[in-house]
Parts: sequence; structure tokens; C-alpha cells
Amino acid sequence: QVQLVESGGGLVQPGGSLRLSCAASGFTFRANAMSWYRQTSGKERGLVATITGDGGSTIYANSVKGRFTISRDNAKNTVYLQMNSLKPEDTAVYYCSTKMFDGLRWIDYWGQGTPITVSS
Repeated sequence: QVQLVESGGGLVQPGGSLRLSCAASGFTFRANAMSWYRQTSGKERGLVATITGDGGSTIYANSVKGRFTISRDNAKNTVYLQMNSLKPEDTAVYYCSTKMFDGLRWIDYWGQGTPITVSS
């Protein structure tokens, strides 16, 4: 079955950097766009970045443009999120996600999430 396992979260000071990883299994990784979302308490989960299956195209939320970079290694079935110049408002639980069509509908798959706290 589809599995998405995030790692790399933690506590970082403002201005610092972190790299998140998401190891995927159970599907044809290179055929799927992959995304990172984040969620803070009391708010809806919001898109951070998306990358196409071949890695050739990316999109970012305006709030992270120029600071975050999404990338993927299709040989390792892993997607990454490099986060630089972190701000306190980046504090959230970060989720890896993909979606697949089962012949009838699109289904969203999520990892368990990895928390990031940006604080001095």
C-alpha cells in the first residue's frame, strides 16, 4: 500500500535551515507529482510546494517563494523540502502528500507529518 514517511523536522532558530525528507513506497513514484503541505493548530492544511513526477516543474506558496526548495530523487523514491531563512510563522506540522486516480476518483495520501518549530 501507499506509504509516505516524513523525517527531518525539529526545533530551529529564526533564520536557520532545515531539510525535510519524505520516503515513498507502494506506488510508481516517478509517475506522481508530490507535494508538501503544512498545518498549524486551528487552521486548514495549506499547500507549501508541489513538484511534478519528472521534477521539471515546481510551484510554491507565495509565503515560501525564494526561501524553500522542493526537489526529488526518483532513484531513491524520496522528495525533499529544503527550507532556508526560516521564520516563526513557518512553525507547523509538515506533511508529504500525493494523489492518485483509482479509476473512479482521486485519492489523497498523506504521511504522518513532521513538526517544525521556529523559535529562539
